[in-house]
Amino acid sequence: MTLEVDVAHRLGHFTLAAKFTAESGLTALFGRSGAGKTSLINVIAGLLRPERGRVAVEGQVLLDTTAGVSVPPHRRRIGYVFQEARLFPHLTVRQNLLYGRWFTPQAARREKLDHVVDLLGLAHLVERRPAGLSGGEKQRVALGRALLTSPRLLLMDEPLASLDSARKDEILPYIERLRDEVRIPIIYVSHAVPEVARLATTVVLLSDGKVEAVGPVAAVMSRLDLFPLTGRYEAGAVLEGTVAAHDDAVQLTTLAAAVGPLRVPRLALPVGSPVRVRIRARDVMIAVQRPEGLSALNLLEGRVAEIAAGSGPIVELRLDCSGETLLARITRQSVERLALAPGKPVYAVIKSIAFDRHSLGVAGSPHGEE
Repeated sequence: MTLEVDVAHRLGHFTLAAKFTAESGLTALFGRSGAGKTSLINVIAGLLRPERGRVAVEGQVLLDTTAGVSVPPHRRRIGYVFQEARLFPHLTVRQNLLYGRWFTPQAARREKLDHVVDLLGLAHLVERRPAGLSGGEKQRVALGRALLTSPRLLLMDEPLASLDSARKDEILPYIERLRDEVRIPIIYVSHAVPEVARLATTVVLLSDGKVEAVGPVAAVMSRLDLFPLTGRYEAGAVLEGTVAAHDDAVQLTTLAAAVGPLRVPRLALPVGSPVRVRIRARDVMIAVQRPEGLSALNLLEGRVAEIAAGSGPIVELRLDCSGETLLARITRQSVERLALAPGKPVYAVIKSIAFDRHSLGVAGSPHGEE
């Protein structure tokens, strides 16, 4: 399915003017607080009518201000997951899940309760009430309720914002599984770089109500010119790889990636499993000769592709490693001392401990079973 959005709206002194297309997979509306992300998905959901706009899902027009078309929210067949789960406290998990089906015509109900329960790991929770659930469990139930409406489109407005780190780690694998198995567009609002890098298929970068960039997550998040908007501290490259081997003696896993083999802390995944890797620019060191006697286990060959403009003490580099992009953040003194320039061969050095749970995204089973 395809979502088409082209809207313009004024809210006081703020102007929203956004146009993009989203396919199946997870499209992240990414930007700082106040960029217009929530306003934009409220337009898509029908909760905010813009001054001008057109919204269509798989060719069906939900909004067209020029033609006078505005389908009411309850008839748009859009699932919406908010920051808070908003479950009915007097209903069990099963009853909360089934509540969403009431608003979907019988002929359009393609999602089955058992499938959604299995997809989100809710089998042991179905007879409980919300008061007995953790924050992560509540959000999984809210996700399930939205899915059981058999939506054409799923909207998620910062669904992890109210969760602590442990609860986020609990729910992220389920969102990955949702992204990979549910064949509808998912629009995911976030201002958190680790979430976007791990989950997104496509990124729509918003700033002051305007779309500054649209594209694959790896392409958008590695653009040096977008660092003021994407966030310099958490900036990095996003790579795809597969589990190649495990070394149980030292508790490490080797990943096969286009940039070369990567050794990371042991993953509880079978060989062949796809893995998304985020390598932060601040975790990459640069050498101009092949280094020896290092504790770091990852050594990748590449070339300097771009050096960010600027005059401060810190400089970002974009590296080309076998056709894949890596980013590095080093001092300007190091750039001068190593005589770095576009085209110069270099080695990227990365510690294995740089790959923590926030930088490794796994598609498939959220249970990490082998």
